[in-house]
Amino acid sequence: AASTCSRCGPGYKTPLDAMKGPREEIVYLPCIYRNTDIQKPDYLATVDVNPQSPNFCKVIHRLPMPNLKDELHHSGWNACSSCYDDPSKRRNRLILPSLISSRIYVVDVGTDPRAPRLHKIVEPIDLFWKCGLANPHTSHCLGSGQIMISTMGDPSGNGKGGFVLLDGETFEVIGNWEQPGEAAPFGYDFWYQPRHNVMISTEWGAPKALGNGFNPADVRAGHYGQRLHVWDWTTHKRIQILDLGEEGAIPLEIRFLHNPAAAEGFVGCALQSTVFRFYKTPKGNWAAEKVIHIPGKKVKGWALPEMPGLITDILISLDDRFLYFSNWLHGDIRQYDITDRRNPRMVGQGKRVQGGPQMLQLSLDGKRLYVTTSLYSAWDKQFYPDLVKEGSVMMQIDVDTDKGGLKLNENFLVDFGAEPDGPALAHELRYPGGDCTSDIWL
Repeated sequence: AASTCSRCGPGYKTPLDAMKGPREEIVYLPCIYRNTDIQKPDYLATVDVNPQSPNFCKVIHRLPMPNLKDELHHSGWNACSSCYDDPSKRRNRLILPSLISSRIYVVDVGTDPRAPRLHKIVEPIDLFWKCGLANPHTSHCLGSGQIMISTMGDPSGNGKGGFVLLDGETFEVIGNWEQPGEAAPFGYDFWYQPRHNVMISTEWGAPKALGNGFNPADVRAGHYGQRLHVWDWTTHKRIQILDLGEEGAIPLEIRFLHNPAAAEGFVGCALQSTVFRFYKTPKGNWAAEKVIHIPGKKVKGWALPEMPGLITDILISLDDRFLYFSNWLHGDIRQYDITDRRNPRMVGQGKRVQGGPQMLQLSLDGKRLYVTTSLYSAWDKQFYPDLVKEGSVMMQIDVDTDKGGLKLNENFLVDFGAEPDGPALAHELRYPGGDCTSDIWL
């Protein structure tokens, strides 16, 4: 189980050990009010997901941020399985970067996991002045004890894919991870794999272009990305660019296989609804190939003549056997057997989810898939206006881990339309003990 031994740090020794970890009892989700008519701050919700609890499916705590319109989005940890060998480390601070305001909140979830409290605020000026960066997105903890956060922009709203380093104890901004002049033209997500001395980052688009909605003309004008950036983990230099072409436009979530010896993984590309496999070649450099494509649907009276599935989140089970992703606009969730890495095989599909399935989180044992329906407030407002009026929901899908298969749990629903301050947009899900999108094994 998690850290029961006296000599261990946070998390689990291996991904397969993590699969035997305890069942999730609470989850943390950022809830967003930016781009709704409600003038209230975004907040961190704690939801009880223990079926034995009297508060099952209820929000049991809300921690409002001290500012309006931050756009909380993704979250990460001060320490995870990458620090498993360090008994002095504890997973007790949740890192909440704000996509639009560029603030970073550090939340104490150690003192009382069921009632998180604010520990520190990193002000935007620290990112702007110390790093020349803005619009922080993905946060990962490093084996060194530091915290690394990818960014999407510069302080003026142009695209800039760099990385902010925070001290893991004081949470002060140390500076940039990347070498001077090495930032990518766009940023979004990243995953690192020290055994192969590599980190790979993805591209969404220029914050100014996507800040208030999606305009297809911005894609043609080059304000959105279609590349993967390969970095040398030791020298912090960008060593290769993998251009995925139009088929790979807007590559968002990137997931290496969990096995730290594996030199491959998958990335979901939103605009044309493709999944690319990236891998290390026998020559030692990196390459990518398209392995899944979801055809668009012909529609009338919509932004484009064809509606893409819009793959917006992907994740891999801890045993590296199944890949899951959400088609936000088509409204379905898919499960693929990826035992044959080059030929994923669809084995499960969850049909039509109202408001579109978006962020995913899988239980450690792989048997429960949690889903929320909000992507990002400005795009929610544009593509699913009712979602902004009615709030998002969180659902649970039962997974058949033998043959494959997805089935909605009819007894589970968390309705963020019923929140005390009005309907909220709930986004990414985190378990207190780590999960398959937060933890990296070294």
